[in-house]
Amino acid sequence: SEPLAWPPVSAQAASLLEEAADLLVLHRDFAAAVERCEAGCDSLGAGTGPERLLICLFLTSSAELKCSLCVVGIQALAEMNRWREVLSWVLQYYRVPEHLPPKVLELCILLYSKVREPQVMLEVGSSWLRDQTNKSLPEYGSLLELYLLHVLLPLGRFEGAEELVRGCDAFDSEQQLAFLGTICESRCQWTQREEMHLAAEEPQDAATESVLGALSQKLLTMLTLLRRALRSMSSHFYLLPYKKMLLATFLLYLVVVRLDPASPTSLPFIYKLVQLFRQAWAAVFSPIHRPPIRD
Repeated sequence: SEPLAWPPVSAQAASLLEEAADLLVLHRDFAAAVERCEAGCDSLGAGTGPERLLICLFLTSSAELKCSLCVVGIQALAEMNRWREVLSWVLQYYRVPEHLPPKVLELCILLYSKVREPQVMLEVGSSWLRDQTNKSLPEYGSLLELYLLHVLLPLGRFEGAEELVRGCDAFDSEQQLAFLGTICESRCQWTQREEMHLAAEEPQDAATESVLGALSQKLLTMLTLLRRALRSMSSHFYLLPYKKMLLATFLLYLVVVRLDPASPTSLPFIYKLVQLFRQAWAAVFSPIHRPPIRD
């Protein structure tokens, strides 16, 4: 019998997948590879009418095509350092985490673990692993192990990891004991790191407190000296003849701005001003305040 031909939509997606793979591997044109992957995924979901029925007949092939397109797209996005967009980019074609293919979920877990952002996959992986349909998949056990080692344990979620292992039917008793031992070992290492971190912080805190204490003592001494200086200055200025000083300043302003010092009519006025300044000067710099001398 003759082999069945690809439906038109699947044939288009297969062609776009081939182009995307060539752009990724041979030409290193990652942006163009992502565009081909997006076009292929969109074409798989665009069929209607008789074309849509043909896609249903080739459901397995179209699902594999879509998964392969997403795998190439993930790699291209990672090459462009656009790894933050990967999960949202994939979910726009699969809608919910439970529908992610195992290969796509595996790549996402490894990617976000490599960039040290495992918390991104915490809820996504949990939702996928809780789904009853996914529990029947042959890849379930390996994905659960991957989720444990690269998401839960690096985040310190030990209780959740133990519950997940004990409730997994894909593991036999020996595998469960092995995973529980790994979790216990990871918990001990986590506790040791926390203790070392706290022990390293204690000397730093003590040094910081001593420095702050010395600075506080110096600041207090400076404030005390400043307060004494201000008190002394205020008591000194309290004895100054403010009225005469203001009057002398105003007269000086009149001489400099309004009068001509070279004019003969200004000489008596300047003489009086000089006498006033002498009296004010003697009152300011004398140890004991004396009343002004009248002519």
